[in-house]
Amino acid sequence: MRIFSLRLRSLFQAALLAAMPLAHAAAAAPSVATPAAPQGSLVIVGGGLKADNAEIWQRIVSLAGGPGARIAVLPSASANPERAGQWISERLNSYGAAAFVVPLSVRLADTDFRKVAEDAELAGAVRGAGGVFFVGGDQSRITEALVRADGSRTAVLDAVWDVYRRGGVVAGDSAGAAIMSSTMFYAPNSVLATLHQGVADGRDIAPGLGFIGDDVFVDQHLLVRGRFARMIPAMLKKGYKFGLGIDENTAMVVDRRRQVEIIGVKGALLIDLTRATTDSARAGFNVSNAVLSYLDRGDRYDLASHTFTPAPDKAGGRLADGRELLRQPVYSSDILGRNAVVELMENLINNHENEAIGIATSGREMGGEGAPATGFQFTFRKTPDSVGYVKPETHSYSILNMRLDIRQLDPGAVPAQRN
Repeated sequence: MRIFSLRLRSLFQAALLAAMPLAHAAAAAPSVATPAAPQGSLVIVGGGLKADNAEIWQRIVSLAGGPGARIAVLPSASANPERAGQWISERLNSYGAAAFVVPLSVRLADTDFRKVAEDAELAGAVRGAGGVFFVGGDQSRITEALVRADGSRTAVLDAVWDVYRRGGVVAGDSAGAAIMSSTMFYAPNSVLATLHQGVADGRDIAPGLGFIGDDVFVDQHLLVRGRFARMIPAMLKKGYKFGLGIDENTAMVVDRRRQVEIIGVKGALLIDLTRATTDSARAGFNVSNAVLSYLDRGDRYDLASHTFTPAPDKAGGRLADGRELLRQPVYSSDILGRNAVVELMENLINNHENEAIGIATSGREMGGEGAPATGFQFTFRKTPDSVGYVKPETHSYSILNMRLDIRQLDPGAVPAQRN
């Protein structure tokens, strides 16, 4: 155990003593057939999880087994894993858990993370837990620490999967959300640069850990950073038809039946590229007939049947024909700005207009000194399938099936906006 830092070693040893009966039982149990699908749940947090967001913290603890549930905290993504691991553990414990830090990180001094990842004692402690929490930071550090050079799973990662398969919870914040899909953003450019330059395997995107399955792409910090626009090129590149982007201090809870529930402060964007097309004859990135839906807190979406259920407080708030309150053009000069995409969708769904325009432009960094600003036009359209739900007391909306087309603007056609 000399490979562990003294501080994290003491934290781990204290947790291990409590874990010994469970860890031993898991090791001694006879082998059984692996279930066809994991029986556990995912709690995918979009970043910036606040200490007082009781709804999310309590849900993680509950899914791990309730009061006293042992939760393994993996600080692998953090630039300061000791501090981050301790902070998350303290938060989980304040909501009733018995969390412990797993001292596995490429950033821990005086340790060999490859040996830590294969340590049988450590893997046994993780396997004996009711849940696992991946701390935020840089997702590339998670996969570097937990995946072998040949792409196979280390002993600790195998243990995490065992927790998930048998019914435990796997939670992650920010970088811990990015690793949930089989493909993740690795070291991407800005959103606009991604639209201009595309995505490349091994540079912008790389394999994730795939807990949510191979058919759904996941991204985080979504609404505050306009990241829906970078999801689409990545999804097209890898052949994804569906993507879920979750906002900050908000979570998607995915159960064993693959039903998604939105909890927390804001919501998530669902991107459907089932009928999307691109035009190779057109200059620059373009896509037509992408479909966006905004899932608000309390809403549910079934990934198996692709059906939507509004939050109970919105069930009677479906917007009907003739209820439009706005009769004015809908436009955004900075569609990648904070919450801009949802605000535009809200204004359009409750409007006499059927089309809205959003613009995203860049300055000289895209084309070099003296180059004109370039950018993209985002055209949103209501279709016969577009539906809105509203909670009048809070003016909170859920919006389904809004068409989105994206095309590159001619250089110099619009003034530069912030990136």
